[in-house]
Amino acid sequence: MVHTVQTQENELRSLQLQKLNRLLHFVLNHNEFYKEKLAGLKLPLQSLEEMKKLPFTMKKELVDDQNNHPPYGKNHSYPLEEYVRYHQTSGTSGKPLKILDTKKSFEWWETCWLEVYRSSGVTKKDRVFFAFSFGPFIGFWAAFEGAKRLGALSISSGSQTSIERLRSMIENRATVLVCTPSYALHLAEVAEENDIDIKNGPVQKIITAGEPGASVPSTRKQIESLWGAVLYDHVGMTEMGAYGYSCSEQKGIHVNESEFIVEVINPNTLEPVEVGEKGELVLTNLGRESYPVIRYRTGDIVIRSDQQCECGNSYQFFPGGILGRADDMVIIRGINIYPSSIESIIREFKEVKEFRIVYYTENEMDQIKVEIESDSEQIVPILATKLRERVGLRIQVEKVPDNELPRFTMKARRVVDNRKKR
Repeated sequence: MVHTVQTQENELRSLQLQKLNRLLHFVLNHNEFYKEKLAGLKLPLQSLEEMKKLPFTMKKELVDDQNNHPPYGKNHSYPLEEYVRYHQTSGTSGKPLKILDTKKSFEWWETCWLEVYRSSGVTKKDRVFFAFSFGPFIGFWAAFEGAKRLGALSISSGSQTSIERLRSMIENRATVLVCTPSYALHLAEVAEENDIDIKNGPVQKIITAGEPGASVPSTRKQIESLWGAVLYDHVGMTEMGAYGYSCSEQKGIHVNESEFIVEVINPNTLEPVEVGEKGELVLTNLGRESYPVIRYRTGDIVIRSDQQCECGNSYQFFPGGILGRADDMVIIRGINIYPSSIESIIREFKEVKEFRIVYYTENEMDQIKVEIESDSEQIVPILATKLRERVGLRIQVEKVPDNELPRFTMKARRVVDNRKKR
């Protein structure tokens, strides 16, 4: 058995090295961005260890490249007439990136999503409902096309309202719902307000993406309880691809290593972290020649692990999934605060309908409060106590009127930073 596992590991690394060398050879001949960035590189690389010779790629580089060479920058490997799909990043942390895909590279996206569906147990017999509006953000575009390629019935919901989407799911007997965690919770809220029974409805599986929520046990438990369905997580990036997914064990995220090379580094030293330590996820996509991204610092925080998931998938596994983003962390009164950690506590209380985290400055000291919508008056002191115990910081909890806080169909923005700039 050990021999078999080791053989599989060796075969995978050999495949990755082969794909990496092919990609590097291609970009050095056809991609102006990486021609400059990798100038002087000698090929082929003899091992994956030699990747350390390659510089990291930062999002700021890609943004600056497009600013200097508008509109699409130099990180496109083919003539413009070869491209068939346009996307842009969500722009939650700055100016959106404009990204193009050829027919071949978008088919690669679809292949990556087939792996997500396989791990979630979705088959051609399913009816997959996409609860989002199609726009320039890639969102679930590739998921939609991947479902078509799988042979499943794909149901879009375009400009429908939340209640119209709920009714469409029921009328069409949709067995799979694809959306963000926030929107799954909002749909459940709308269903309750309109006496729609989703818990005993047709949806059996939910695949969420766009936020770390589904990897947060309390959030997952809440969504599964409200829908009476099994929740699966997916992680991806417009600039990188659909790289990760959860499985039947629901204990973390697998990375599709046949299409991506994984590294976990200390963001300060840029050296690999030890097994069991937190670090920043670094990825290289291997099948997207039209928009390659090599040694990309994602900003996502994960725990490096050498454990094998009990599901039998031998790909790299991150317990707990994406723990948060390096640039989301703030220090309040000496305590490192990740919004996902706050959310994990709040979601343990089903009485909370919606919430928002607010950073602010009072008496020259940075503070944090949580605004919540809830029908329960008693929840305020209970939640405040739980936050103080678990976070190690006194956090004010403020109950606000119903529907005062925004709802989200795509990536949620539940953090407001009103701190005094120093």
